Amino acid sequence: MRGGGLLVAGTTSDAGKSVVTAGICRWLVRQGVKVAPFKGQNMSLNSFVTREGAEIGRAQAMQAQAARVEPTALMNPVLLKPGSDRSSQVVLMGKPVGELSARGYHGGRQKELFEPVMACLEELRGTYDAVICEGAGSPAEINLRRTDIVNMGIARAARLPVLVVGDIDRGGVFAQFFGTTALLAPEDQELIAGYLVNKFRGDVTLLEPGLDMLHDLTGRRTFGVLPYAHGLGIDEEDGLRVSLRGAVRESVVAPPVGEDVLRVAVCAVPLMSNFTDVDALAAEPGVVVRFVDRAEELVDADLVVVPGTRGTVKALAWLRERGLADALARRAAEGRPVLGVCGGFQALGERIEDEVESKAGTVDGLGLLPVRVRFAAEKTLARPVGEALGERVEGYEIHHGVAEVLGGEAFLDGCRVGAVWGTHWHGSLESDGFRRAFLREVAAAAGRRFVPAPDTSFGALREEQLDRLGDLIEEHADTNALLRLIEHGAPTGLRFVPPGAP
Repeated sequence: MRGGGLLVAGTTSDAGKSVVTAGICRWLVRQGVKVAPFKGQNMSLNSFVTREGAEIGRAQAMQAQAARVEPTALMNPVLLKPGSDRSSQVVLMGKPVGELSARGYHGGRQKELFEPVMACLEELRGTYDAVICEGAGSPAEINLRRTDIVNMGIARAARLPVLVVGDIDRGGVFAQFFGTTALLAPEDQELIAGYLVNKFRGDVTLLEPGLDMLHDLTGRRTFGVLPYAHGLGIDEEDGLRVSLRGAVRESVVAPPVGEDVLRVAVCAVPLMSNFTDVDALAAEPGVVVRFVDRAEELVDADLVVVPGTRGTVKALAWLRERGLADALARRAAEGRPVLGVCGGFQALGERIEDEVESKAGTVDGLGLLPVRVRFAAEKTLARPVGEALGERVEGYEIHHGVAEVLGGEAFLDGCRVGAVWGTHWHGSLESDGFRRAFLREVAAAAGRRFVPAPDTSFGALREEQLDRLGDLIEEHADTNALLRLIEHGAPTGLRFVPPGAP
């Protein structure tokens, strides 16, 4: 099958492309197929550092884990990291190459990236039996088709069959499938092999007449109907797709081991990045994780997390405007636990000198940790390993800020003062022994009779979640038909659905 491929497109953002791609990868690798994920261009603040020191989207790292292969920059050659509503940092082959406005990117730079994107795809196709590509947004963004390097642009160049995923839980899925197809040029429509319904609730026989009518209208079949699956907890790509107020990260159902639960409040700072750092906390029985944006929501929290952000200075202003800065200072004075990660760590320090990210110059931090931060033009991308609280810890670093630690107790290349911890390390809480030791410290400082479960393995839980995705594909999709698509491409003679691209 060497060089087989498939593009998983979606009718909208958050239709389920990332999880369907991961599910297909896990299903294929269980069939003995050597498979890799690919996304030519990704826009996300949720990123990861590969072993060779390249920054890629976390969704592609998760998909690589689903495929049981090591993630590399080839799997996500272009990553856009928004810094505002109008501009993003462009990361090419894992390294930042500049900041561009949306107009500047789509006006010319994106076309320049088509060649390196295709080179990465072809290298993967020459190495793996199959490459499962993920699109972005919708393939029918007619205003962007001319410069597309992630949807039909690569599908047509590489002759990839396209499976269109729609989220039926939102409603309107038949109109989305039909409209997506009908807005594409004839040459693009030739590659739209069919559809996959995602997040269906209820009796699938009630849906079947609609699927038959869709086939009559478009000449294309539906390859499966995936049921709504609760509690997957898989890495999201574009941000939290729920209202932040009161949002709870999905966690295991097991009851707490001790007499108390631990309540974790995560400050929903602007341009929040790598919010999945707290997933490992939510995986612990008895730990409840919420995202908050008001000072009063910190009152009953046993631990407050100030997470990473692409805009540390902007996050500082937001914390102050909302009274959260004062609430954090009160917590520190009372010896109540606070954890700052990456941009959150920087915000907890004394001073920030930023002529790179915000260009705001010197800005006072919250003063809760003896740290001064200077933003460097070169981004730190690393996979550190160390020790804290007597346990081995692995993490990854993605930041422009260089921290000068002036005191306190050493903590993962950052520091600790009392019950306030700060580190640049993302992912540290995924180290099971360290996470349990940290939660014991938090419980003691918070006066809670909480006991971490002795056997929670975040890695094993993630594997179970990925297997559930593979099961969804295996049990609810026509896998024989999917395999034919991947091996042989889109069927010939697919019907043109008018009017086509304007």
